[in-house]
Amino acid sequence: MLSAWEAGQGRSVTHRALLLLAYACSETSWEALAALPIGQRDARLLTLREWAFGATLASLAACPACGERMELSFAVADVRVPPATDVMISVQAHDYEVVFRLPDSTDLASLEGVQNGRRHLLQRCVQSARCKGKKRAFSRLPARVLDAVVQRMSEADPQANLQTTLTCAGCAHSWQAVFDIVSFFWGELESWAYRMLRDVHVLASAYGWREADILMLSPRRRQYYLQLVRQ
Repeated sequence: MLSAWEAGQGRSVTHRALLLLAYACSETSWEALAALPIGQRDARLLTLREWAFGATLASLAACPACGERMELSFAVADVRVPPATDVMISVQAHDYEVVFRLPDSTDLASLEGVQNGRRHLLQRCVQSARCKGKKRAFSRLPARVLDAVVQRMSEADPQANLQTTLTCAGCAHSWQAVFDIVSFFWGELESWAYRMLRDVHVLASAYGWREADILMLSPRRRQYYLQLVRQ
């Protein structure tokens, strides 16, 4: 976990997601992980997060209306949905039939520095388009057809865009909040890494032990030694 955290410093959110999975799934190549639809990738990250920190997720949210901060607590199972299974998906709208694939991490990585990210992503994912049986280039697809593709894409892979309704206890304002497992998990990992390195510093200074030896201690034994040092 410390190695993944260290390797992810200064990296993008997409790269960090793949780093976490790569360290946990050493039998799977980076290319294979990057090709997973975002929903499948995030489902694996949810499982990995549960292994690392338990089944309960705790977070804070600020009301966009009054600014009051709310404490949230929910289970991993509450944000886990059945993963998408179809590789190619079609949608029919306004005399058009469009076949597309679900976005993956390579698609998200390609968005860096792109001005119209939505259109860029759709152009990568749309495989073919026909209007009344005739082929149509992506550049000729109407905006309302692209909107239909986005809607169907969201329906086909709900794990990739998790949203929940929150209501402020102070002003009763309700809003939709997005839960991003990558940012959430990485924030927890970073806090854990800082605590772990502080523990290493304290024990190494007190006993002269190597970092590797301290990290090999069980959490219970490590805490016991820390208590002795602080007495």
